[in-house]
Amino acid sequence: MYICIRKMNRNNNNLILEIMRNFRTFKIALVALGLIGGLASAQSIAAKTVKVTVEGTSPMHDWNMNASSGSFSGTVSGNSINNVKFTMPAKNLKSTKGKIMDNKAYATLKADKNANISFTATSVNIGKGNMAGRLTIAGVTKNVSIPVNVVKSGAAYTITAVEKMKLSDYGMERPGFMGVKTGDAITVTVNVVAQ
Repeated sequence: MYICIRKMNRNNNNLILEIMRNFRTFKIALVALGLIGGLASAQSIAAKTVKVTVEGTSPMHDWNMNASSGSFSGTVSGNSINNVKFTMPAKNLKSTKGKIMDNKAYATLKADKNANISFTATSVNIGKGNMAGRLTIAGVTKNVSIPVNVVKSGAAYTITAVEKMKLSDYGMERPGFMGVKTGDAITVTVNVVAQ
């Protein structure tokens, strides 16, 4: 009888060990599926349309420059867009006042030496708020917090940011013509539709 009970205990122990091994394998599989599911839910997005407007003043007249191309990328996860990257060639900006204004603006932006204007941010939340990141203009990089509104519509995200800044903050001199210089303050509006 003793031998029979001992065999049963040994068989039960083996059965228990087998169940524990299977349970551990099951837990590992669940964790792996959770990680894969989390990665699969992240969505990479890129710009479908980009519109940039720069507005400024001068004693003679207000002025503006526009661009309709640039690159944007990010990864949507939950209610935020992560790894935000925006780049636009400075010479994409075009003035409503013609080539003379364009060339003066490119000189101010130091566009021959610093071809791109760029912005990077760790993340931005969907909705209204501020987006903290690094803005590079004319070769000068600054940490900034930009007011932004991100609206989700289906699979598309519309990102609108408006930043008031000074040319002098980025080491740029105010452009002028015939002794008349523009104001130092400008307003930059960026509108991106990404999907």
